[in-house]
Amino acid sequence: MPAHAVARLRSHVFAVEDAAGFDALALELFRIHAEHNPVYRDFIAALGIDPQAILRAADIPCLPITVFRSQRVLLDGLEPALTFTSSGTTGSIASTHLLPWPEHYERSFMSSFSAAYGSPSEWRILALLPAYLERQGSSLVYMAERLIAASDDPRSGFYLNQYDELAEVLRRSETEGRKTLLLGVTFALLDLAEKHPMPLRHTTLMETGGMKGRRPEIVREELHAILKHAFQVPSIHSEYGMTELLSQAWSIGDGLYRCPPWMRVRIREVNDPFASVAVGRTGGIDVFDLVNIASCPFISTQDLGRLHADGSFEVLGRFDNSDARGCNLLLEA
Repeated sequence: MPAHAVARLRSHVFAVEDAAGFDALALELFRIHAEHNPVYRDFIAALGIDPQAILRAADIPCLPITVFRSQRVLLDGLEPALTFTSSGTTGSIASTHLLPWPEHYERSFMSSFSAAYGSPSEWRILALLPAYLERQGSSLVYMAERLIAASDDPRSGFYLNQYDELAEVLRRSETEGRKTLLLGVTFALLDLAEKHPMPLRHTTLMETGGMKGRRPEIVREELHAILKHAFQVPSIHSEYGMTELLSQAWSIGDGLYRCPPWMRVRIREVNDPFASVAVGRTGGIDVFDLVNIASCPFISTQDLGRLHADGSFEVLGRFDNSDARGCNLLLEA
């Protein structure tokens, strides 16, 4: 893969502004990966697809996310500077995402976060991420570290199991009227709600999903109802991302996730991975993440969801027997 071509694509992906630009870049990336990505090339060949026959971005095949557990998914000629691994459950095989350019990932999450929430420097950022902090290679922890540093607030930081200390910082933030973001894994936010319920007028709660085997799974509506009651907040925000992606979609409290311009969701039939479903119907979530230039921009996840006419989407749960891991592991009633 020519280095100059990769450099050009890394720049162009963040210049995508509309559907036409997205489709054009997606098709260009598809042809590159069909030729220069051994894993994706073999996948296309196994499907009996002639890459030249793919003329619309909507027809691009998505690589099953499970391939990241066993294969080195990377364009020819590239080597990783950083490796992300999925959390997984006990006994499951972790996914591995090889990343040649960490700064490329940083630009993605900094840009999309700022578009949704404003500059990180406007916030005090508190990260309650046990399970993620207890292992190496978490892309979520990497993102949180950079956002915390960019907040430039001396009280921003990580909390493992220090619920009392975190509660004290939250009370201080409320007294100061400091605009605060609490990013937390689901089970830990529930623990905090039980130990330290308090009214939060200046704090935004953002759940990343996931019980990690610490608590029984509950439906999203129940989770949000518990947290809203404990902290007397009008809504709970969410982040949708995963080890195999370099982009995030954000929910500002309405249960609908919105993608940055370089990310798009497609919903596929549950029983036919190569057939899309109409807007408003439930199916498997396919993600086009054009920032994933080095690994694979076209990922077929194990999440269930529903797409809306404005491009926003809901996450409704996971396929039966899929690994209980990653972000936003919640169930739909």
